[in-house]
Amino acid sequence: MSLSGGGPIEELAVPSGTTVEEHDLVTDGDVLVGSQSTVEFGLRGRNVALGERVRVENDIEAEGDCRLDTWCSVDGNVLVGEDAYLGERVTVTGRLMVSGDLDIGDDVTIEEGFEANGWIVIRNPVPTLVFYFIVLSQLLRLGETDAADELATALADGDDVRDPLLIPRSAEISDDAWRVSTPATVGDDCRLHGNLRAESIRVGERDEVFGSLRAREGIEVGAETTIHGDVTTRGGTVTIGAGARIRGDVSAGDLVIHDGAEIDGTLRARGEMKLVQQTGSDADADSADAGDEDADSAAPAETDAEEATEADSDDEEAPSESGDEEPGDEELADEESTDEEPADEKSADEKSAVEESNTDAEAT
Repeated sequence: MSLSGGGPIEELAVPSGTTVEEHDLVTDGDVLVGSQSTVEFGLRGRNVALGERVRVENDIEAEGDCRLDTWCSVDGNVLVGEDAYLGERVTVTGRLMVSGDLDIGDDVTIEEGFEANGWIVIRNPVPTLVFYFIVLSQLLRLGETDAADELATALADGDDVRDPLLIPRSAEISDDAWRVSTPATVGDDCRLHGNLRAESIRVGERDEVFGSLRAREGIEVGAETTIHGDVTTRGGTVTIGAGARIRGDVSAGDLVIHDGAEIDGTLRARGEMKLVQQTGSDADADSADAGDEDADSAAPAETDAEEATEADSDDEEAPSESGDEEPGDEELADEESTDEEPADEKSADEKSAVEESNTDAEAT
């Protein structure tokens, strides 16, 4: 799994709880940035890993490890809580502070100096990081999810595994716009600055985005999310959740709006426009699901009752059908239900009629 290729980071993934504070992008999990990307924010997370030729225009603060690939540049300080790994020709305009060990490659420039409390080794550590990522990628491709989980847990030093912040290759992240050529996913309870541009966009619940959303494909806005801007897609479907607020215009191919959504601007849809009515609480939703299950369980009983009613109506219509030219099963059943004596008498008369016909034939 290499940060320099098009492999592992196939989307912009912002985990739940991520916020933009002043000029820093803050998250509780790891931060992985693909190669040739530009991040105008500072980065603050647990472990920070940058691919080749990534440019960060503010400070980097990592609670755990910090790994910078070759030709990376950081316009600010780099503060590392544990170990730091710097590849060849990395440039840091500020100061490098490392609480643990420092693994450093050739031709690294640190303008304001560095300090490390542990061992300092001068070599190129990037192939080791790339090797770990390649192994993890191959395990996922082979379907060995258990082994991949064990490796990810070991790389996380046994801590709980949290969703990382993923920035794909050649992305541009700034206070003005977040531009990627891949799908973008934003978790819940996030607060972001900048217009979001992606192939498709899915925003979670209770988010606040100070910017517009624009995508080539579909856009989904979760419940109770506020978008301070327009929501536009070329031909995809825009879905706005219950309680969401759009402080701008909405333009889409098809438009789906849930009950309780607020849109300050105009609505434009080239195709269908739907309004979805739904309950506003999970409890009501659960009760509705329970009601559906009860209705499904009661359906066979209702079907039996309907069949019984139809059978009764057929029995009532049977006498009216007895007037047809050809006798039906109902007439035969009525004849068989009568006493047996008339049937015996009728058979005796038929026998006597046959005997008389035979006698006449002999006489002739």
